[in-house]
Amino acid sequence: MKRILKTAIALIALATPALADPSEGVWQTEVDDGAFAYVTIAPCAGAYCGVISRTFRNGGEEYQSENIGRQIVIDMVAAGDGTYKGQAWRPSNDKIYIGKMSVSGDSLVLKGCVAGGLICVGQDWVRVQ
Repeated sequence: MKRILKTAIALIALATPALADPSEGVWQTEVDDGAFAYVTIAPCAGAYCGVISRTFRNGGEEYQSENIGRQIVIDMVAAGDGTYKGQAWRPSNDKIYIGKMSVSGDSLVLKGCVAGGLICVGQDWVRVQ
């Protein structure tokens, strides 16, 4: 009986898929300059990157922005406690900032920072998928 139980536990452990990082998925940004986007975050060369996958005008009407396909979350490396460090691109002024990100459940906070990371401005994103 013990042998069967051990075998069953081993098979379940092997069959369980690897857990995805909590940052992975599709996230809705806050409105910035009258528009918002869906950003798809996925692994990229040992870090996590987010690409603008869909764009919407403030009223929710989808439109084809020139920013679709552009990377907005750049090389975010997980610290293991739900926080990440990397870079963030802000489309409205076309600047790249020191990036900080934190994930808790279906909420993500992305911050762009200057002055070595001392002064930051952020957005609260919501998981779409």
